[in-house]
Amino acid sequence: MGVKAGQFTLQDLAARIAARAEATADASYTKSLLDGGPQRAARKFGEEAVEAVIAAVSGEASELVAESADVLYHLLVVLQARGVALDEVMAELERRTSQSGHEEKASRTRRGGE
Repeated sequence: MGVKAGQFTLQDLAARIAARAEATADASYTKSLLDGGPQRAARKFGEEAVEAVIAAVSGEASELVAESADVLYHLLVVLQARGVALDEVMAELERRTSQSGHEEKASRTRRGGE
């Protein structure tokens, strides 16, 4: 793709995933994940998240970088599979940053969250 570090965004990746959703499964790994439905995409996301945790605890920084890239990609595939726009997630993050982390966590607990 020829993008310099710092110029490629999650929005760029989400757009690429959306475009690949229109490809054939033979031509696109992304499409093959999406064809498996949200369950397959979520399962693969979970596998990658576990690998990132392992890399964070016991791996080299380069392993964590690689696994983090996998996590972000697979999360965006899950969002695509469920029809959730990255902009919705970013808006939620923006909303949460308007208060302290402790206040935000308490509000989720009161709402029946974590």
